[in-house]
Formats: sequence, structure tokens, C-alpha cells
Amino acid sequence: SDSNRMNRVDEEIKKAVSKIISQDLHDPKLTGLISVTSVKTTPDLRYARVFVSMIGCKSQKENLAILKKSSGFIRSLIAKEVNLRITPELVFEFDESIEYRFKD
Repeated sequence: SDSNRMNRVDEEIKKAVSKIISQDLHDPKLTGLISVTSVKTTPDLRYARVFVSMIGCKSQKENLAILKKSSGFIRSLIAKEVNLRITPELVFEFDESIEYRFKD
């Protein structure tokens, strides 16, 4: 089914982005532990919203800015890793739901 296929696409992109952030992004300003918590790809594969959480970073804003700045680079690596007709444009967002759980 379509939703199953999208779930698989989301999962594959999530795995690929996680790996790329941990292994290929060598920006010294990137601090702390960044986790990709979920990915939501639009059915037309144009965009993938990538939700991230951060632990122990100096600045969440700066991390997010670096991820956004690197999105083209990350996307080009995904194109090699994940076999899709179109590699979606990545939109990095902060996973608010996780933040709230930590605040208690």
C-alpha cells in the first residue's frame, strides 16, 4: 500500500540522515548528540521533514542552522544511499515532543 511504501521511504531516509550526521558532517560548530527522531516525506517525494532532537549541545539554534546549511550536501549523499526516483529536499525541524518529555 501507499502508506506502507511511504513508511519505508521515511525509515530509509531516517537511517541515511542519521548516518550522514554522525559520520559525514565535519562541522566543528556542530555540538552535542543529534538524533533524527522521525522523518515525514510528502507523497510526491518533493520534501522530507526531518525531525531532530539534541542532547548536550551548546546551541540548538546554531545546530539547526548548520543542518539547514548542510541540507544540500546531506541530500546529495542520500541520493547515493537511498534508491528513489526523486531525492526529497530536506527540511530540518526541531522535535518539540521530545523536549517536553525532558523538561519534567
